[in-house]
Parts: sequence; structure tokens; C-alpha cells
Amino acid sequence: MSSVVATPIASNVVELNTLRRGRPPLWRQLLRDRWAFTSVLFLLGIVMMATFAHILAPGDINLPDYGARLVPPLSPNHPAGTDQMGRDVLARVIHGARISLIVGFATVIIAATLGIFVGMLAGFYGGWLDTILMRLVDVQLSFPFILLALTLNAIIGLGLQNIIISLVLAGWVEFARVARGETLVVREQEYLQAARLVGCSNLRMIRLHVLPNIVTPLIVVATLQVAQFIIAEASISFLGFGVQPPTPAWGSMISEALDYIFSGWWLITIPGLLLGLVALAVNITGDWLRDTLDPRLVL
Repeated sequence: MSSVVATPIASNVVELNTLRRGRPPLWRQLLRDRWAFTSVLFLLGIVMMATFAHILAPGDINLPDYGARLVPPLSPNHPAGTDQMGRDVLARVIHGARISLIVGFATVIIAATLGIFVGMLAGFYGGWLDTILMRLVDVQLSFPFILLALTLNAIIGLGLQNIIISLVLAGWVEFARVARGETLVVREQEYLQAARLVGCSNLRMIRLHVLPNIVTPLIVVATLQVAQFIIAEASISFLGFGVQPPTPAWGSMISEALDYIFSGWWLITIPGLLLGLVALAVNITGDWLRDTLDPRLVL
């Protein structure tokens, strides 16, 4: 028995090692792509800015100064200007990055965990379990993502924690669908059949054979979903159902500045530009990861 099942496993290991030897290290591939490298550097800068916001923008960012209302950008004490209450825009934008990053990464981690678990169960066991879980996914996918997230947030309530919960409930299905499709492919591979023949339990096969072989496309999905969740949080905050003022969030900052779009154009432009650049950088990074981690592309 051992000699029969060792052949497909050994061949898969040899093939995988051959593919790995044919590829340069990930960091070297990143250096070759200037757009991806620039995007990663930009995202690292945003992460550092949000992490050390209390150092970069000290003081009370919510304390109004009505004597310095609507000061334009490039002023000596206010490089990005001030808002309608005299608060420094740059300081509020720096602190607002924390909200976007917390929502983006926390939501992806939780939604991916839930979606991958459901997708692997459906794809591995099949049958009635697969039918029930995938019909649930189909029903949820029939609703627009942002509308569903906004509705859930209105039902659950306001606040950062509730935004994360509503986005997780609205976004886990993308991970479930991809995880199921990849699991269906892995389930028919020879090495999984060999593991079944030698007596591996279902849980052990899922943990040691299924999950490691489906994680690559899911990393790409997770990267792209970060941008979607950040935009969704900004949209919900813009409509008044997210993080409430005076706590700075990019979406709520844009919403507060609508009445000053002509007299204080920078109030919308700066947080809106940063929001767009972060989403663009995440998408470029996700595209690069897809092209780099795709096992069918041998360099």
C-alpha cells in the first residue's frame, strides 16, 4: 500500500519544488515591478502614519479654533489647511487613517476566516451540505454589497465595531465561493486520494492538504477585498451610519465638508484623494500578488 500511494505524493512534491526553484524570491519580483513596489511603499507609509498618529499629529484634534476657520493649505501652521471649526485637516486625516485600516484589515481577517471555513466544508463534503451553504451564498450575492452592508449597519447600530460586523456579514460570501471552487479542484487530486487511502481523517486532510493548497488565490482575494471594505466603510460613514463625529474618519470628514465644497475645497479633496490612492495601491498590490503567486505562471 505504501509503495502505491507514495508515487503521486512524491511526484507532486518534486513538481512543486521545481516550480519554486524556477522563481526568484518574492521581494526580488516586487523590485522588478515599479508600480507594485511603489504601491507597497505607499501602503507601508500609510500604515506607519496611522500607527504613529499620536506622535505625528499630537494634541486634541477635536478641539475647535474658530479664529482659524477655513485656513487654506500651505499655511505656516496648517500645511493642509483647517476645517469649518478651525481644526487642523492634516492631523485629522492622519488619525482618520486608523479607522480605514482597522476596518479594512480586521474585516478581511474575520470575513476570510468565516468564508474559508464555510467554503471548504461545502466543497469537501458536498451533497446536501454543499447545496444548503451555496444557496445561502447565492441569495446573499443577489443583493448589492454596499446596500446590504448599509442595511445591516442600520439594523445593528452605529459605531466602529458594528461597521466591522456588518461588513463581515456582507462580505464573507466572496471568500466562501472561492474557497469552495478551489476545494472542489483539490478534492480530486491524487495526493488527497492517497491520503484518504492511508487512513487520514477528514479534519487532517482539510488542515494539511486542502487549506495549504487553496490559500494562494484566497490571499489575492483578501488583498483586493481590503480596498472594497475601506471604500464601504467610507461610504457608510459618509451617509452618517458609521463612525460618528467628532471622531475623524475619511468618509465622515467628506460628509461634513459638503456645505463648504466651494469655500473649502481642500476639506473634500485631501481625504478623498487619500481614500482613492489607498484603494488604488491595494488593488495594484493585489493584481501583482495574483500574477506572482499563480502556480500556473512559471518564470
